[in-house]
Amino acid sequence: MSGDVNVLSLFDGISCGRLALQRANVAIDKYYSIETNEYAIKIANNNYPQDKEYRLGDVRNIKGRDLPQIDLLIACSPCQGFSVAGKRLNFKDERSDLFFEFVRLLREVKPKYFLLENVVMKKECQDIISDILKVQPVKINSALVSAQNRNRLYWTNIPNITQPQDKNIKLNDVLDTHEFRELKPFCFKLHNGVAIKDILKTVCDEKANCLTTNKTHTKQYYLNKEKNKMRNLSVNEYEKLQTLPIDYTVGVSNTQRYKSIGNAWTVDVIAHIFKRLAEDLQKKQNTIKKGN
Repeated sequence: MSGDVNVLSLFDGISCGRLALQRANVAIDKYYSIETNEYAIKIANNNYPQDKEYRLGDVRNIKGRDLPQIDLLIACSPCQGFSVAGKRLNFKDERSDLFFEFVRLLREVKPKYFLLENVVMKKECQDIISDILKVQPVKINSALVSAQNRNRLYWTNIPNITQPQDKNIKLNDVLDTHEFRELKPFCFKLHNGVAIKDILKTVCDEKANCLTTNKTHTKQYYLNKEKNKMRNLSVNEYEKLQTLPIDYTVGVSNTQRYKSIGNAWTVDVIAHIFKRLAEDLQKKQNTIKKGN
């Protein structure tokens, strides 16, 4: 392989994979993507209008024979069917079927490199995925590069993946100045022996909890301990927790921005992995030059 890379991104979301490749200085020829969420697509198009013609629609309709040479296949398959924090449906969940679409295209397009991200899951599911992909996952916590606790598994044949250096970023480092609301009286009542305000307090001093997009909430709250006031995290703060550029997700409603960010990759974790890709590509280029 020589020159810029052709990328196929499954379940692309808001194109965090493309952003991570840029941060890792991996030159891109064409960035093909598969995504069905209209709001995620709009955000991606706002940031990368040059990729519009390479957005391919539903993964089930894509055949490897119809694609050009793909050098890198990446995916963050929907995780709800695998998660030990969810309903423990594992591979029986229909959303997990999309993992097998990744496997199908991996076999059909035969890329030089691949990367699959998913949540930490039951060992039996992890072992099945590892057996299918013939690699063991690397577990990386986004807390090493951001102010968010977000443990994820990464299956890849990109060589020499190590843990990122801890940047020691705390939640306070990404907070903006916003108006607080007075805590309601119920916040001082005990819940399992602990005041609710003290539960909220734990979020502020260290790392934010993993950003989520479940049915009950799309926002997180933190506490100003000195004044017993609280507020939700802003959209821009959500972006910073995922190491996205400020206002990367503008152009859709705040509700959709929160959801899209919560579903996204932590960009600097992926960029860390892709830096190893850049090194391997350079190594191969040097070998080719020596051969000539």
